[in-house]
Amino acid sequence: MISSNDFRPGVTIELDGSIWRVVEFLHVKPGKGSAFVRTKLKNVQTGASLERTFRAGEMVPQAILEKRTMQHTYKEGDQYIFMDMETYEERRCSPKEVGDRAKYLKEEMEVSIVTWNDQILEIELPNTVVLTVIETDPGVRGDTATGGTKPAILETGAQIQVPLFINTGERIRVDTRTDSYLGRE
Repeated sequence: MISSNDFRPGVTIELDGSIWRVVEFLHVKPGKGSAFVRTKLKNVQTGASLERTFRAGEMVPQAILEKRTMQHTYKEGDQYIFMDMETYEERRCSPKEVGDRAKYLKEEMEVSIVTWNDQILEIELPNTVVLTVIETDPGVRGDTATGGTKPAILETGAQIQVPLFINTGERIRVDTRTDSYLGRE
């Protein structure tokens, strides 16, 4: 259990059978009446947002999340196979559990898997990955006065915008949080 006085951004709590992460909080002490904590919560599983007010000192069940470093070893059918780097146990994940992060997932990539009660909540990729461009239009010299962009398809199937000077076969760094080009490798 955690007191509402101890809320901070990033704290996870259990409400109505779901896991919620505190995004914002404000401790309010009105001139008349008892103090309260106004919070903005985000559902870890669905991404829904909620604003909720708690009495100051109210006890709420805290969700204990486990974060493990795992390596994506291979894909079998539509299942993604991850290996725990400490115990060498394998874990299968469905495309729904991996979500849109699959577009940057390469074999032998280390990721962090966040679980609660042995249920996968989130797969955290590294902030940047190095991928090879497998298809892009050739850039034409003098195409623009300022830096222009063109679409490129990467080895994992992801499509991002890259500068005109990037060609097929080049290795580039990509920011997985914003789906943006960072530079050549």
